[in-house]
Amino acid sequence: MNTKSMLWLLVGGMLALVLAAAIWNYSGMGEPASGSAWVEPTTGMQFVWVPSGCFDMGSDKDHDNEKPAHRVCVKGFYLGKYEVTQAEYEQVVGGNPCATKCNRFLGPDRAVTNVGWDDAQNMAEALSRSASYKFRLPSEAEWEYACRAGGLHKTYCGEGKIEEVAWIDRWSYGPSPNRPQTVGGKKPNAWGLFDMMGNVSEYVQDCWHGNYNGAPRDGSAWIADGYCFGRVVRGGSWHTSDSIKATKRSYRELDSNNSRLDNGFRLVKAP
Repeated sequence: MNTKSMLWLLVGGMLALVLAAAIWNYSGMGEPASGSAWVEPTTGMQFVWVPSGCFDMGSDKDHDNEKPAHRVCVKGFYLGKYEVTQAEYEQVVGGNPCATKCNRFLGPDRAVTNVGWDDAQNMAEALSRSASYKFRLPSEAEWEYACRAGGLHKTYCGEGKIEEVAWIDRWSYGPSPNRPQTVGGKKPNAWGLFDMMGNVSEYVQDCWHGNYNGAPRDGSAWIADGYCFGRVVRGGSWHTSDSIKATKRSYRELDSNNSRLDNGFRLVKAP
């Protein structure tokens, strides 16, 4: 075999290794089964495994800020089974954000609310310091991927009617909840995640962008060139109408007056 042939053989082998690594990273091979449980030992917070995979994020049919639909590949991660509760927040951070301003919302197993994006960041950092693991907010791509169970769910974060999977403000299904509810009260999605829609709007890492042009394709948070005084929230809340869908996006300003009564979050256990 001449030198040129050996060189091409070497290059081909290296490309095959790179391709195999990429397939391994996003195929879920060697990972826990989707929905596998993990419990944080100091707080008892429950997490479920979101497997690696690819999906079509966004929608070309609805709001301009959901366009264009685009292919994103996400590496597997553990995501909070429920939104962070008031009891969990108090245990990690100390104090309840609703103790004075919204005491009618109080309840240890209700989703924590009246928090800003910085508050969510502070809890992730505090939990990381007290535990043997690193925690953070999900990226927007990770959130939508988990909500839609990798694309299994097209409209909502779960199957069935909206009132079966979400606490929302819709009187035709009975009185509006008018406050955050105990987590886990509706049907989970296919990967065992509860309340991904309704109850409280959930902060993610990303800065606000008016559409998905130029968005990352690897599931990472989109920070560059964004409006970072506004952070993305997903999923809607008990204050949201039934127009909510899995692809719908919004944002909250990062000022001291915008710890809104329907804002909350869930956490990712980072690798």
